[in-house]
Amino acid sequence: MSLLNTIKEKKYKWNFVNIGGSARVRINSGEDIAHLDELDPKMWTVLSCPTTGLEIDDKSLKYMDCDGDGKLRVNDVISVSQWITSILKDKDLILKGADSIDINEINTDDANGKKLYSSAKQILENLGKEGTVISLADTADITAIFAKTRFNGDGIITEASSDDAELKATIAAALSTIGGVADRSGAQGIGADQIETFYKNLNDYVAWNDAVVEAPYGDKTDALIAAYNALDAKVKDFFMRSKLAAFSPNSMASLDIQTSRIDAISAENLSTKNDEIAAYPLTHITGKSEIDVNAAINPAWDKNFSVVKSVAIDSSKSVITEEDWNAIGEKFAAYQSWKNAKAGAAVESLGLDAVKNFIAQDKKAALLDLVAQDAALKEESDNIEMVDKFLHIFRDFYQLLKNFVTFNDFYDKDKNLKAIFQCGTLIVDQRACKFCMKVADTGKHSAAAGTSGMYLVYCDCTTKSKPGKLQIVAAVTVGDIGALAVGKNGIFYDNNGLEWDAVITKIIDNPINISQSFWSPYRRMSTAIENLINKRAAEKDAKMMANATANINAAPTKTAEEVKAAAVAPPFDIAKFAGIFAAIGMAFGMIGTALASLFTGLKGLTWWQLIMLFVGIVLVISGPAMVMAWMKLRRRNIAPLLNANGWAVNANSKISIPFGETLTEIAKYPKMKLDDPFAKKGLKTWQKWSLTVLLIIAVVAGLWLGNILNYVSPKLNSPLPRYNKAEVETIVTDTLTVTNDTIVAVEEAIVTE
Repeated sequence: MSLLNTIKEKKYKWNFVNIGGSARVRINSGEDIAHLDELDPKMWTVLSCPTTGLEIDDKSLKYMDCDGDGKLRVNDVISVSQWITSILKDKDLILKGADSIDINEINTDDANGKKLYSSAKQILENLGKEGTVISLADTADITAIFAKTRFNGDGIITEASSDDAELKATIAAALSTIGGVADRSGAQGIGADQIETFYKNLNDYVAWNDAVVEAPYGDKTDALIAAYNALDAKVKDFFMRSKLAAFSPNSMASLDIQTSRIDAISAENLSTKNDEIAAYPLTHITGKSEIDVNAAINPAWDKNFSVVKSVAIDSSKSVITEEDWNAIGEKFAAYQSWKNAKAGAAVESLGLDAVKNFIAQDKKAALLDLVAQDAALKEESDNIEMVDKFLHIFRDFYQLLKNFVTFNDFYDKDKNLKAIFQCGTLIVDQRACKFCMKVADTGKHSAAAGTSGMYLVYCDCTTKSKPGKLQIVAAVTVGDIGALAVGKNGIFYDNNGLEWDAVITKIIDNPINISQSFWSPYRRMSTAIENLINKRAAEKDAKMMANATANINAAPTKTAEEVKAAAVAPPFDIAKFAGIFAAIGMAFGMIGTALASLFTGLKGLTWWQLIMLFVGIVLVISGPAMVMAWMKLRRRNIAPLLNANGWAVNANSKISIPFGETLTEIAKYPKMKLDDPFAKKGLKTWQKWSLTVLLIIAVVAGLWLGNILNYVSPKLNSPLPRYNKAEVETIVTDTLTVTNDTIVAVEEAIVTE
C-alpha cells in the first residue's frame, strides 16, 4: 500500500500555524513526531535536501539518511521518527535537543530499546562511569569504549584477548611476521585469515628447509650466483663476437672496442658514464672463443668477473671457454632452483628452531576459538554504535524537523536562531547580512537564483585555518546599493565564529527596498549620460590623436610650397557665414519660443498646482520603478536559492518587507556632534546663516527684476522700464527693422559676389 493511501486511512489531528505568510503544520510535541507518517506529503515544506552543506552534524545527517543516497527524503524522516519515538518512554524529550539522556528513559519494552539500553549500560561500565546518564562525549571515541574489553565483536584478537603465555607469544609472532589489522580497541590484532596464513607459512618454511640442497661453493655460493647471473649475458655476447670475428676477420675491428666511442666521452666525467662503458665488449676480441682470465676486463664488469674468477675458476687455468662458463652455471643450478622455491619466507626471521617450536605447540585451534568467541559478540558490540546513532539523532532530529517539515527556525523572531541552511554572517559595506548560504558552484547556482527576487552577492571566502575556499551567497535586504560591486572585500563569520576573508565575485541585481528603487531611474540615466560622455570623449580623443599622428607622419613629405600654401588663410566667405548666422538665429528663436510657451503655461498655474506638477513629473519618472520594486519585494522567495542547492522545496517561502529588514543590519550611529580635525576652517554659524539669507534675497531680487516671478503671479511684475509693454513692443519693432536691413544687405552682397 502506498504512503498516500496509508495517510488517507489515518486521521491524526494536526495543529497549524502561520509561518512566513503560509499555513504550515505545527510540530510541538513528541506525538506529532510519532505521527509524521500520517502527515500528507503535500503539506511538508521540503520533500528532500542534501546531507552536506548544512549546519547539522554530518554524522547525524548520515545516520538519518536511511538508504545512504546522500539525500534526506520524506520516507527517511518518517523512518527515523518512528524508530526514535518507539525507543523512548517520553517522546517529548526529543524537543529538548539534548546531547545526553538517562538510560532509564529508554523504552525496554521495545526490542530495539532493549538492545539500546543494554549497550548503553555496557558503555558506561567499559568507561568506568558511575550513574545512568550517557552523552555524546561518551560515544565520541569508540576506541576508548573497547580499550579495556577482551572481546568486542569484530572477530579480531589481540595479545590482551588471552592470559595464556604461549597464545600471547604466538599472536605476537604472527603480528611481527605477516602483519595484523586494527582491532576496535585501536590495537593491532589478527583474525582467522591471519592465523591460517601464519601456520601455512610455518609449515611451508619447515618443508622447504627439509628439502635443502647443498651449496656447491660453500658460503660463497650465493655471491657467485649473483655475479654469474649479472655476467651471463655479457659473456655470451663475447663468445658470439669472437665466433663472428673468426668467421669474418675483416670485421674484427668493428666487433672490438672502438676508439671513436671512447673519444666521444673522453672529455667528460667518466664516472658518470657507466652505462655507456658497460655497453662495450667484456674484453678485447681476438677471434679466439676463449676468455683470457688474466687479460684486462671492461671496468664496468671487472668486479663481477673477479668474484667468478676467485670462486669458480681453477687458478691453474689461464683461459675459459664457453663450455667452461656453462659448466659453472650447471654446477649451482640445482641449488639455485631450491633457493628460488623458498616457501614460508615471511616467518624466516623467527629462525628455524622457533618456527618448529610454534608448529609443535600447535595453538592454531586455540587461536581460532578466541576469534570465534570475539565474533559471537558482534551484535552486542554493533549495538554500541547504535547508541552513538541514537544520541546524534536524539540531539539533532527536532532541529531537522523545524527546517524540513516547516521553516520554523528561519522565520523565528529570535535573531540568534538560524535555519540549518544559514551558514553565517557577511560584513560588507557597513552591513551585516545574516542570510548567507553555502554554494557548491557559483555559476550554476546564480543561473537559477535570479527568480528569488532578492539582491544577492556571491563571495569567495578563504582562511588560513582551513584549506581551499568557501563559496557563499548573501542576501542584501536593507539600505541602498552603496559601494557594493564585484571585487569588493568583506569579512565572513561562520556559525562557529571562524573569520574568513570574503571577496564579491558576482551580483544579482534586484530591488533592495522601495526607497532605493525611487532613485534607480535617475541612477540609470546618470550612468547612461556618463557612459555617453565618456564614449564621445574617447572617440574625440582617439580621432584627435589619429589626426595628429597622421600629420606628424606626413610632415616630412610636404614641400616648402605646400607648407606655404597651407599657411595662407582662405578668403572670408560672407555667404557661408550669413547662412550660419541665420541658422543660429533660427535655433535661438525656436528655443525662445519653446521656453516662452512653457513659461506661459506655468504662468496660469497657482503655487500649489506648480508643486503638484513637480510631484507628478517625479512620479512619472520614479513611479513605475517603485511599483515594480514593490511587487518584486512582495514576491521575494528563498525557495529558488534552496532548489539551486539541490533541495526540493514544496512550498513558497516568501520574505516580506518587514521580515526582510531583520535579515540585514545596517550600521546606525547615535546622534552626536563631532568635530573634524581636518575640516577646512570657514565662517561661523551665524555668518553662514546671514550669508545664506542674503543669497536667497539676491536670488529672489534677481528673479523679480528679471521679470521671472511675473510667470508665477502678475503682481510680481518687474519694476524695470524695459518690461513695460509699450517699450517692449518698440524695442521688438526696432530689432525687426534692423534685422530686415541686415538680411537685405547680406542678400545684396551675395548677389554682388
